Amino acid sequence: MIYTVTLNPALDKEYKVPQIVFDDIMRMNSMRIDFGGKGFNVSRMLKSLGAENIALGFVGGHTGDVITAGLESLGITVDLSHIQGETRTNISIVDQAEHHYVKLNESGPDVSAPEVDALLRKIDALVKADDFWVLAGSLPNGVADDIYAHIIHKINQADAHAVLDTSGLPLQIGVAQKPFLIKPNVHELSALMGVEVQEASALPALAAELHAQGIAIVLVSLGEKGAFLSDAQGCWVGQTPKIAAQNPIGAGDAMVAGMVWRLAGGDAPQAALPWAMACGTAAASLPGTGMPSPALVKEFYEAITIEEL
Repeated sequence: MIYTVTLNPALDKEYKVPQIVFDDIMRMNSMRIDFGGKGFNVSRMLKSLGAENIALGFVGGHTGDVITAGLESLGITVDLSHIQGETRTNISIVDQAEHHYVKLNESGPDVSAPEVDALLRKIDALVKADDFWVLAGSLPNGVADDIYAHIIHKINQADAHAVLDTSGLPLQIGVAQKPFLIKPNVHELSALMGVEVQEASALPALAAELHAQGIAIVLVSLGEKGAFLSDAQGCWVGQTPKIAAQNPIGAGDAMVAGMVWRLAGGDAPQAALPWAMACGTAAASLPGTGMPSPALVKEFYEAITIEEL
């Protein structure tokens, strides 16, 4: 089974406007709502691919009820932990003319220590060997920076696979517990390793350092430049076709979903890479934080090129 954990979910609202302007009124052409947060985005992509998964995380208030109902309406199995606070709402404003965007993220609700403990007990009861656990996103107020490290420790003790996609201190502390796979972008990797990554040629050496610390797979999203993958067998860089990106928010989450989908199905990491990239590229081609159909993913998969370093 694949589990996703979203500690700071959000109701994602995207407003499309003819042009982003300041000090004036913008009138939207359209609006869409997605049930977001990085782990929930992964769950939605997995469901689109036909991969059953269970979504865990914190939800609260009316917004939390909307997200819960929304995920269930998509056929996603949820096992959510309810909190007293109100789940956040994030807003994207997308410029249709130039494909620019502005993203406004709320910080999220306060989560109490008993609410955190209840989630950790739930994970204790669920985790078992060979399952995949995707731990993704920022932390709400009141949740300690070492929460992912605690969860990774539980997952490793059960001989399951922890996939970590976060940033800052939660990533730094989490890496020390040796997750199976990490998926930073270049900026997050630079902060983690204490160096400024300028070129993809610097990535193999940094990945080797992470492998030496016990990380089996390093997947780095490079935006328009594609993605980098490293494991015990080697290093690869994948290139994507040029697209007219509508909203790149959630593309990295789709990439994680594609990678986990194929790994859970028995693929080697290098074989999973083009599928992961196809998911991410297809998601970026869609409005909002929408997740693509299998047919669209297959279309992009056929256009991905992979080079071994």
